[in-house]
Amino acid sequence: MIKTIVGIILIAAASIGATALYFLQASVPAVNAETTLPAKPVPLPGPIFVPLEPFTVTLRDNDSSRILYVAITLRVADEDSRKLLGVYMPEVRNRVLLELSTQSPTAVQTPEGRTQLTKSLAKVLEVPYLPQPKGPRISNVLFTAFVVQ
Repeated sequence: MIKTIVGIILIAAASIGATALYFLQASVPAVNAETTLPAKPVPLPGPIFVPLEPFTVTLRDNDSSRILYVAITLRVADEDSRKLLGVYMPEVRNRVLLELSTQSPTAVQTPEGRTQLTKSLAKVLEVPYLPQPKGPRISNVLFTAFVVQ
């Protein structure tokens, strides 16, 4: 009789323990190699802008000449490009002036002409500045002022 009571108590204790363990594991999410906690978003680096002093150039056409006043800000891909442009700023300004002076006054007044001008300026400015082996990486050329008079 005592053996029967002890057996019943052991079976009941094992059952209660197994049930408690089951509910405990069910309420706590399991973490394993397949399940990962959501990672904190990595903040993206902010844009790097390099403003240039405004430019004033004379644009010549077959029968007229006009004045172009333009302020430009360059968006660069990395800090190395910003530093490189700062070190070579006289050359940067010279390249921009030379490129601007080749433009037609009628072409730069159209949206397509301005888009083409941004592309040509980026291309001219990305050429390496000697003795550097590579030029800056320019993401965009932005006009912050643009007047043809």
